[in-house]
Amino acid sequence: MKGSNIVIIGGNSGIGKKVEEILINEGAKVFSYSRSNSGSNHLDILEDFEEIPKLPDVVHGLVYCPGTINLKPFKRLKISEFRQDLEINYLGAIKTLQYLESFLKKAKNASVVLYSTVAVQTGLGFHSSVAGAKGAIEGLTRSLAAEWANSGIRVNAIAPSLTDTALANSLLSTDEKKIAAANRHPLGRFGTVDDIASSTVFLLSDKSSWITGQILKVDGGMSVIK
Repeated sequence: MKGSNIVIIGGNSGIGKKVEEILINEGAKVFSYSRSNSGSNHLDILEDFEEIPKLPDVVHGLVYCPGTINLKPFKRLKISEFRQDLEINYLGAIKTLQYLESFLKKAKNASVVLYSTVAVQTGLGFHSSVAGAKGAIEGLTRSLAAEWANSGIRVNAIAPSLTDTALANSLLSTDEKKIAAANRHPLGRFGTVDDIASSTVFLLSDKSSWITGQILKVDGGMSVIK
């Protein structure tokens, strides 16, 4: 990754922060943005922004990290909650990608990494809102991979299962919940930020140069093994 310019949206904590740490250690220059002003450049993806400040002329990679975990019975979910999940997970990605398209094309061999969820492929109760929003991300991943292939831009997504981040605090808040979560996964544990971040850096790197339009399942076997 040495000499690469990588943009991370939502790089202030969790997976995004870990990706940033790995990339810097590998010699990349990272341009990190979040809705918080703490430790990164400010960018509110819920707004119709006119620019992303402090960008280099050429962007070799983009990681779009913002996400939601809003788990409720379908009947209890308000339309405003479905709309917010779409705004954060999907429409924010669209706005970012549209703005950065010309910067990515200049690189000739850029890579985009988005995030889905295991719940898109695997039916999980109470996931209707986030699964719908992330399902849109999977469709966008495949469509853009086809549209941008001639420009040398690869587009892939990672579909994690439950990962130990701040978003998942309520699902892993006690030892009992942690044990139950681990036991639901064939490999016997839930995910860590290192699991997802290392897969992200792989998709950004030249080691994955013949991979595009794919949904990489990093889920401890949750989606395919019983």
